[in-house]
Amino acid sequence: MLIDEELTLKKLEIFLAFMRTGNLGRAAAELCTSNVSVHRAIHSLESALRCPLFKHEGRNLTPLESAYVLEEHAQKLVQDVLGAVRLTREAAGFSAERFRLGSLYSLTVKTVPQLIMGLKLRRSELNIDLILGSNIDLLYKLKNMEVDAILVSLDETVSDPDCEQLPLFSDDIFLATPADSPFARRSEVDLADLREDTFITLTQGFATHQDGVRVFQQAGFEPKVAMQVNDIFTLLSMVSSGVGYALLPGRVAAVYENRVRLVPLQARYHLQQHIGVVFLKAKERDPNLLALLAECRMYTNRLD
Repeated sequence: MLIDEELTLKKLEIFLAFMRTGNLGRAAAELCTSNVSVHRAIHSLESALRCPLFKHEGRNLTPLESAYVLEEHAQKLVQDVLGAVRLTREAAGFSAERFRLGSLYSLTVKTVPQLIMGLKLRRSELNIDLILGSNIDLLYKLKNMEVDAILVSLDETVSDPDCEQLPLFSDDIFLATPADSPFARRSEVDLADLREDTFITLTQGFATHQDGVRVFQQAGFEPKVAMQVNDIFTLLSMVSSGVGYALLPGRVAAVYENRVRLVPLQARYHLQQHIGVVFLKAKERDPNLLALLAECRMYTNRLD
């Protein structure tokens, strides 16, 4: 048996509204439509089912046994369809109850907590998962829909035709030194003066690693790298312990502030990281993502 094309979910919703209210006027008010539209939908539903649902008594419609049978099964059908729509959208990452936010480690010092607090105020029911990694790792997760948006350095590693970007702020690169280093008391540093010193860097794939490579190229030497680490907090710990120097963005200044100093580089080595949120164009209408973008714009406005 083929389903008649006139048998639609919308008509079933109208039918159920009428069965709940028992009155054309109240059903129309609930659905924000007219009495005529409700009556027409019910009549069309009877035609599609090829059987009567109501007995006409003047202007009143009295439900027959067939209407009660349809009501019972239609309620379950509509709920099942709504559930299927919700699960389908969640599987695609649209308006799910869980939002997966990717971020650079360094942004967890200040930016990420403020954005998450604002997002929770906007959508209190939302559960937020924070996934940390490098630019390259996070873009891979975004493209594979393992995260819903990423907070990263907006450089060539995250330039992708499938993605959109929203800038947040720019951040200068500094020399990170132990607090007792002679360089810590300078107003600026000529990086060439550290040609013979030891450095600690992040591993490849991190934006700060790539920025460090550019700065050292400007300084005309390849640094002596004592070790590479996978997160900026371990790197700061190594610097504070005197293992070596590092090139780091200014946003980490509050970490180990009594043990690590961030000293400006001379103007010829000036380099900025441009931080922003990256998301898939295909998800730009997702309510959760729109809430995050709105909060990001508020964050940027507060910085101005």
